[in-house]
Amino acid sequence: MSKSDRSFLHQFSLLIAGLGVLTLVLIFTAWTIYEHEPKETDPNAAQQLSASLAPNGAVYAGNTGRAAMEAAQQAAAKAAAAQVAFGGSTDGKTIFDGVCTSCHTAGVLGAPKVGNKTAWAPRIAEGIDTLVQHAINGYHGPDGNTMPPKGNYPSLNDAQVKAAVTWMVDQAK
Repeated sequence: MSKSDRSFLHQFSLLIAGLGVLTLVLIFTAWTIYEHEPKETDPNAAQQLSASLAPNGAVYAGNTGRAAMEAAQQAAAKAAAAQVAFGGSTDGKTIFDGVCTSCHTAGVLGAPKVGNKTAWAPRIAEGIDTLVQHAINGYHGPDGNTMPPKGNYPSLNDAQVKAAVTWMVDQAK
């Protein structure tokens, strides 16, 4: 190997060593800066941790538990009652148009079509109270017809169901 080649290799080795040292200095400097920077904090972290550690259900025992459970059921019933459909309207036509029309216009699940006197006559003969009870509680007839409770619209109250049934009966008379 010539003298110039040895000189080149020596200088190149020094350059590589210097770049290695420079890399280590930059890594150490970056790590030091990172350690002294304030960490980002999530303002909702405490709430999220609390929510993740909270129990998913409640355990009720004895009379105290029974009272708490009954209070919870009453609160749920009041909340459900507050969500009355159609703003509490007892206009039978409005309720029919919003809920009943889908089945009682097409005859879905054996539902008697509105205005069909032949289909409604035996039902009317049972009495309006029976029809209303079938509409409120649901009904599965012997001929395979089915009436889901409150037309699958549980936010209707009993007075609204009665108004809709009365309106449909009036159309079949």
